[in-house]
Amino acid sequence: MPELPEVESARAAIEKAGLGRKIIDVDDTDIWECRPHQPGEIRAALLGRTLVGAFRRGKSMWCETSAIGRSRTPGPLLGIHLGMSGRVLISGPDGRSAEGGDWLGNRYGEDAEVAARKPIWDRFTLTFGDGGQLRLFDKRRLGRVRLDPDLSDLGPDAELITAEDFAKRLGRGIAPVKARLLDQSVIAGVGNLLADETLWQARISPLRPGEALTANDLKVLRRALRRATRAAIKKGGVHTGTIMEHRKEGQHCPRCRAEMRRSTVGGRTTWWCPQEQV
Repeated sequence: MPELPEVESARAAIEKAGLGRKIIDVDDTDIWECRPHQPGEIRAALLGRTLVGAFRRGKSMWCETSAIGRSRTPGPLLGIHLGMSGRVLISGPDGRSAEGGDWLGNRYGEDAEVAARKPIWDRFTLTFGDGGQLRLFDKRRLGRVRLDPDLSDLGPDAELITAEDFAKRLGRGIAPVKARLLDQSVIAGVGNLLADETLWQARISPLRPGEALTANDLKVLRRALRRATRAAIKKGGVHTGTIMEHRKEGQHCPRCRAEMRRSTVGGRTTWWCPQEQV
């Protein structure tokens, strides 16, 4: 599933290329992607409006929409969730395009994936008055588009959480610290790969209970999370982390050369250095 850095790339693409363009048509006919809305419901709510802002908390993304005509009442929020492999594709009137979301990567190869973008995999489309479009490309059909999404169950954003709040939320309970990092109600945005990278940078075992973390451990862990998150945003995704290529059988820690260890934590495959991460 796209993690915070990949979702941020989609948000940034919308902010760069999708704002301030009048919506003249909406294809919301995919009843699975647009559930619980019926076909035409999202369309009716958005026609004549523009996207005026793109925002994100953790892995959740939404756009604010404008009022219509002389009304000062803004439109509904448009929530766009990328699912496991979604990408937002935005075309401009000049033919240029912007996009962001799940890394295309080695699963298909970027060139092959672009060539294989069948129109049927465009699950939701906004058409703008200038002739361009915003499309949610979602081959696996696991994304979600909805009006006024409920974000109340999400914890603070992993990139922005304060040191005090981080310590309160992560430094308690008997659950392994990796499971706490993955819990979106505790902290929003951390997925499996970002968690492994963060814990490796912090030299903390993914198995250690939250309540066993010292005040200094929590400071180090938060700094590592912010550093890993910002590096992934800058470089293009969590796949750019230092230990990603070492998360395999027979691979070794790039710092101390100890053989990497594999287990399941929080229901997810987990790799760590048994020598340094204690």
